[in-house]
Amino acid sequence: MFFAPTEDQREFGAAVRGYLADRFDLEAVRAVVEDPAGDGHPASLWKAAAEQGWLAVLVPEEHDGLGLGLVEAQVIARELGAGAAPGPWRGTVLAAEAIRLAGSDEQQAAWLPRLAGGDAVGALTLRGSAPGTLPTVEYGEIADVVVARSGDGLVLVEGAPATRQGSYDGTVRLAALEAGAGQALPGASAEVLDELAARATVLAAADLVGIAREALSRTVAYDRERQQFGVPVGSFQVIKHALADLHIGVTMAEHAVLYAAHAVDTGLPDAPLAVSVAKAKAGDVAVDATAAMIQYHGGIGYTWEHESHFYYKRAKRLAGQFGDSAAHRGRIADLTITG
Repeated sequence: MFFAPTEDQREFGAAVRGYLADRFDLEAVRAVVEDPAGDGHPASLWKAAAEQGWLAVLVPEEHDGLGLGLVEAQVIARELGAGAAPGPWRGTVLAAEAIRLAGSDEQQAAWLPRLAGGDAVGALTLRGSAPGTLPTVEYGEIADVVVARSGDGLVLVEGAPATRQGSYDGTVRLAALEAGAGQALPGASAEVLDELAARATVLAAADLVGIAREALSRTVAYDRERQQFGVPVGSFQVIKHALADLHIGVTMAEHAVLYAAHAVDTGLPDAPLAVSVAKAKAGDVAVDATAAMIQYHGGIGYTWEHESHFYYKRAKRLAGQFGDSAAHRGRIADLTITG
């Protein structure tokens, strides 16, 4: 069996990658990182996300979406990770997913077209519980609607007072929210919560493999040009072997994420295992690849002026989201050994 993205999916990814390269490159990312007082939400990037369907990817067609699957969504997430792109894309997509999976007809009609079209910013947090404090909500300060836990269910929170929180990753903005009771999503069963967590985990893993592949590609390109003792440093055996090992790790993680997205989309019985394998592999290799990026760029890699710290900090943050590698390896053991 040959398992790979379709031509349409590859073209979708290429369109996202091309836009970021031409219209929102790392200099634009740097402007966001170096403006910590700003909201981290570039208007031009958000407009593109709306116009090109990045926000509508999982929203059903009857609510002005594209009606595609998690496989297509992870393609977008991977390219946004490769571009270290800021903004509330993932939170908005996941908020829409929660409303799609658990919302009433009225809630879906009210929110899904707005989220798909970029007319509203969404956020999702599975930490804390409403009413109460919701810590470290990504783009919680600017979100029009936040989907949060409330006991064993989910609620829509609007207009919650926000306190900005610092982040070592300048490509994101965090806030703590003081949430009220919110509006319950009536279909939020335990199964829906598990489904939503799986989808969130896959999108975080996809961002991580995008980071890892870009970090590795930039490192290989640099070490082909950088010379010591009259030869490229990439020709040194110790560096060649290390980068070859990273390439294998990144490739395995890419395939693991793609399969996890497919398994969740199609409801395969091994989907929980596939999600944990993907997140564990993606988290480990992204941190390893970005650390190698710093080291194998030599002195310049340690400077603020170089982009390597964008990738390393983003990888470290995302590696811990929705379960770190150790937690997912424990889950893998539970699923495969203890049943």
